Amino acid sequence: MTDDAIKTRETLEAEEHVRLSSRAAFADETRGRETTIALDPYRTEYQRDRDRILHCKAFRRLSHKTQVFLAPEGDHYRTRLTHTLEVSQISRSIARALGLNEDLTEAISLGHDLGHTPFGHTGEAALNDALQALSATRSTVPAEYHHNEQSLRIVESLEYEGLGLNLTYEVRDGILGHTGKHVPETLEGQIVRIADRIAYVNHDIDDAIRAGVLDEAELPQMPMRVLGARGAQRITTMINDMISASADADQIRMSPQVWDGMMELRAFLFENVYFSERAKAEEPKAYKVVQALFSHYLDAPEDLPPSERATEPAFAVQAVVDYVAGMTDRFAIREYERLFVPRKWLV
Repeated sequence: MTDDAIKTRETLEAEEHVRLSSRAAFADETRGRETTIALDPYRTEYQRDRDRILHCKAFRRLSHKTQVFLAPEGDHYRTRLTHTLEVSQISRSIARALGLNEDLTEAISLGHDLGHTPFGHTGEAALNDALQALSATRSTVPAEYHHNEQSLRIVESLEYEGLGLNLTYEVRDGILGHTGKHVPETLEGQIVRIADRIAYVNHDIDDAIRAGVLDEAELPQMPMRVLGARGAQRITTMINDMISASADADQIRMSPQVWDGMMELRAFLFENVYFSERAKAEEPKAYKVVQALFSHYLDAPEDLPPSERATEPAFAVQAVVDYVAGMTDRFAIREYERLFVPRKWLV
């Protein structure tokens, strides 16, 4: 192989300016990292961020964190990791078609849910409620728990033994803005914000039908007419619509009709799946596990691993939040059993 066949970072950066839209976030125009480091000879800054996220411990833990159904019996239900990969695929397809930066979109997608607790939104609610009760009596306690903010905290402060991943501004902005009030500054981040909904609306329907929580005939008719009767059809409709609606716009969006169809499906899921008796049957137990672990480590911080303990009293609560939030479902259950379930006498 000759030297001119090797693509250096400079070559890749130059190619971005040729093949991408003028609206794209170019890797050589990033607002940079909090700590300046030497540039990689063969990867752009956004490619480097994608790889850092992919290799971090928090990303690996996603494979054992709940998406919707707690500890489902079956190999084909989504986990937080498979959800993340589906968001990445949808986001990259849209970014590629719009001439936007696919590497940036992929990095944001892979990092967007790192801050999810064990047991999905049930664990998040448990931590949030515990913090709100505690903040009424302690001024130094975080008032609320939001998984997007925790995702940002993981990549900024917790990974690499407390050094953080030192990601570019645009990736961190996209991770924070994938949900909540903050809207990402880049179009790439805005793609992930909507692709997240496209992914979970469709795969949660699929999982709910597989689990017997839903019957396909129960799905609302308007979204079926507008988006399609099958999951693959609905995803394709939403992706194509986003591409068409965003082609000449200064923001990423859907047409009103398709957006309304997606949001009606989302509302239907909240009423009939997320809050259904069958899907929530085990949730009170999961809620209790998270709150019990939080309370225990708060009262007995010496039981935290040495590397997870706060160095100053003001950060004691945050240290417990970080440790409990980072647990996988199975590790949380093991810890609960170790701490609270009596064992047989060893005689």
